[in-house]
Amino acid sequence: MIPVSMSSLRRLTGPGVGAALALAMGGCALLSTPDPVQLYRFGPLDGGYVGERSMETVQVSLRRIEFPDSVSGQRILAVTGNEAAYLAGARWVADAEELYAQSLEMAFSSERSGVRLIGGRELTRVDAGLDVDITTFETRYATPGAAPTVVISARARVLAMPERTVVSEQVFSVSQPAGDNRVGAIVSAYDAATQDLNRQIVAWVGANAARAAGAD
Repeated sequence: MIPVSMSSLRRLTGPGVGAALALAMGGCALLSTPDPVQLYRFGPLDGGYVGERSMETVQVSLRRIEFPDSVSGQRILAVTGNEAAYLAGARWVADAEELYAQSLEMAFSSERSGVRLIGGRELTRVDAGLDVDITTFETRYATPGAAPTVVISARARVLAMPERTVVSEQVFSVSQPAGDNRVGAIVSAYDAATQDLNRQIVAWVGANAARAAGAD
């Protein structure tokens, strides 16, 4: 496990407040060549969720999930007070929005939600729509060097189709403390937080999708 050192955090300066900053790992010296990058993922592998499907399902179309620019892509954002940085030497194996979409789709495919997500290429009927926007996806430090907390927030809307009238809207937020100030522990906290968030969204959509399908 690689410890995360906050001592080398560089403050955001200038108008580009969302620019990437490096959060150097403890013990790493400045080199003329790029530091090695370790890739991580969150969310289940295929078959990671275990559950049964309901025989009666509402067909729900999932719009492309949006992430804020600061946390889209492969970098992992860390925040301490008004200072922000990216974890140096650590990246997601794919864009965070892609990994999250896969994890949410897997949650729907295995839970008894009464909902089946419809892909954009599927030529089938759609009973309702689902919009999910991730508004927070970050590692928060109460103090430099302390074990951080992963915070993920999302705004979701269930829509009646084809008019896309909002039938129900909900804001979700989960916080998952990391067991230690190490990259591996932080990634584990992201994994647990996304699973918690997905369970809440699946249950909420299951409770509202049939109402959306019946709305005229």
